[in-house]
Amino acid sequence: MNIRRIGAATAAVALALGVSACGSDDGGGEDQLKVGIKFDQPGLGLKEGNDYTGLDVDVARYIADKLGTPEDEIEWVQAPSAQRETLLETGQVDMIVATYSITDSRKEKVGFAGPYFIAGQDLLVRSDDDSITGPDSLDGKRLCSVTGSTSAQTVKEQVPGVNLQEFGTYSECVSALVSGAVDALTTDDTILAGYAAQDQYQGQLEVVGEPFSEERYGVGIAKGDTEMCEQINEAIREMISDGSWDTAVEENLGAAGFTPGEGNPPEPEACA
Repeated sequence: MNIRRIGAATAAVALALGVSACGSDDGGGEDQLKVGIKFDQPGLGLKEGNDYTGLDVDVARYIADKLGTPEDEIEWVQAPSAQRETLLETGQVDMIVATYSITDSRKEKVGFAGPYFIAGQDLLVRSDDDSITGPDSLDGKRLCSVTGSTSAQTVKEQVPGVNLQEFGTYSECVSALVSGAVDALTTDDTILAGYAAQDQYQGQLEVVGEPFSEERYGVGIAKGDTEMCEQINEAIREMISDGSWDTAVEENLGAAGFTPGEGNPPEPEACA
């Protein structure tokens, strides 16, 4: 009797394990594609509850689908700027789509596909303020940027007379801009458009539209993975050719009256 009970129990455990294994793909199994995105950038990569929205998210979904991974098998991983190389080098993500500018120094550690978007540093101002038209009109103005950002340094070098105020986050800068505590905010035009497109700021903010730098957003991947690079590049080309790229830009940034700058949509570079 005891032997029968043990046998039955063993069979039950084996059955349970079998069922669990069959369903592992839906609950974080090894077949999932791990994609790094920003969780806190409206219009680009934003996590609200269990929902993920933004241009980067839409690009990542499209690429994943072309790679054979449906949306419900994507594992979204938060990828703060300072941690992106580490996430790729340690295999914590398969790719990163997070306003990740392609640079020579980063190429020493990771690989890139793309670019899928050409951004540029610009200025966000209040819609009723027409006194700021570009960097050359910032002399004496109160300009906000994030502490330690390259955007802040660039403006300081170009406009020595600007009154630069550095905050901890772009959200703080936006709040200060709306309240009148600062006159403008500077960073990538896509990030600025994402904030301006938020419901609570509709009609209050606008991007000047005179970018004064170039940021080529690429898809970060493991260094040396040429095959994946080529597959992603082909997906980007298809996204552009079938109109999905235009739709994604309009749906995520169009509410701010944002128009992609020169060079868009871009042609992905050859994989090294």
